[in-house]
Amino acid sequence: MLLFSTLLNIKPSMTKKNFIDLVIEWNQTSTYQENIIDGLVWNNETDIRFGDENLWLHIVDHEEKNITAVRYNKTTTENGIVWTTDYIMNFNDHKMSIRLDRSYQEEALMSYTQFSTPHFITLLIRHGYLEDDHDLPVIREPYMITEENLKLLGDVINGYRHYNLPVIYVSRTYYDEDPVDIGLLASRVKGIAHVFAERSTWLDRHIKDICSGQNEYYGAIGIYYPNESIGHRRYLYHAESGYDVSLMEKVRRAVMEYSNLQLLDPLYSWQGVSHSLLSSHLNRQIEERRKAEEEKQQTAEETEALLEVYEQDYVKMKEQFDELSRINQAQEAELMGLRRRISSTDSQPLIYMGQEEELFHDEIREIIMDAIDDNLKNTQTETRRYDVLKDILDHNEYPHRLREIHERLKTLMTGYKTMSAPMRQELMDMGFEISEDGKHYKLTYRNDPRYYTTISKSGSDHREGKNIVSKITRTML
Repeated sequence: MLLFSTLLNIKPSMTKKNFIDLVIEWNQTSTYQENIIDGLVWNNETDIRFGDENLWLHIVDHEEKNITAVRYNKTTTENGIVWTTDYIMNFNDHKMSIRLDRSYQEEALMSYTQFSTPHFITLLIRHGYLEDDHDLPVIREPYMITEENLKLLGDVINGYRHYNLPVIYVSRTYYDEDPVDIGLLASRVKGIAHVFAERSTWLDRHIKDICSGQNEYYGAIGIYYPNESIGHRRYLYHAESGYDVSLMEKVRRAVMEYSNLQLLDPLYSWQGVSHSLLSSHLNRQIEERRKAEEEKQQTAEETEALLEVYEQDYVKMKEQFDELSRINQAQEAELMGLRRRISSTDSQPLIYMGQEEELFHDEIREIIMDAIDDNLKNTQTETRRYDVLKDILDHNEYPHRLREIHERLKTLMTGYKTMSAPMRQELMDMGFEISEDGKHYKLTYRNDPRYYTTISKSGSDHREGKNIVSKITRTML
């Protein structure tokens, strides 16, 4: 499952040595000891692999194309999840692709809400290797909008100025506060979006004047995409005060998905570089064989040595082929899942999405399907309404996750007295954020402050667990 993909413009000052040194720095300075590969010393090898079968880093050079490719692979033995990170540097075009995949988990990105763009981008910024996006440096901090640079924001909102990266504009709330942690937001979307943040609501009137009232205000956040077909998206601030965690997650996810959808040349992928190298190698072998056949005076010893080289090359190419086949199988499985989703819809949508953002993958679709199912139970058979509703249900499968959560809650909260560590963990697994509020626990659903409930730290009523489940089911599921 693709978690992250982007293509970055790199300054010509970056050399191959700079690139490899940066990859080594990224690995050796990781805050997670289990990610560090021992003995990672590069001595200008053009094809070398470090590590073991569960943790390895492979560096290859494609000299004909002036491309250096790096793949980092980690397999977590406790659950068999495979993390793969690719860095492909094209020194002719001065561009670098970064791709992060997580295999064998259907909803990796959706379940990993704290996901940020890779730390490697921070190193590129810190070492000054990223090209500016026209007149804007690519940084990991927000650009503060003041009276002095107001025209910059106005030009973006009015469509007079476009950048290669999306621009996120964060307005101030009614109480002149930031609706989200703008520093954290800028850090999480570094390298794939610019963050503009309003300095004060004092600027509201001026911003409104220069863009004819089309700007965001009172904590709303706008995303201005470089792709005109996508254009502009607006996300509203829902919290009564303080940071709206759900709002930041919606914005982060939106620009991440946009970055992941960008089409890349095959040579900006590990398998594309591997395939091109394999093709070049085979072409060289064919040419060498042709020349050898033309050489009538070749001795038996030379022929034997040549055959031995061919045998070694064959073994190596077989290993490369097996690896590419494994990658293709994983991608085919992902494509099959996408095809199933596409084939389950008509060319004309039955309904259109509104302003509400999904709290997890396909949540809104499941709520609608549950509502249809509930309504069908109370609809007279052999009627037009019954036939239409049943037809929709019959042709739209869905996993009933909300009902599963309801059943898990019923089992978990039966006879509730106090919150144990296993209970806390299971609630968190279901999407609840738990905080303490005096004599109560506060349960917030999917980081959205609109949906919460409180439960006593020490239940006394034998019906308390049942009441908690009823409240959560009624207001959140």
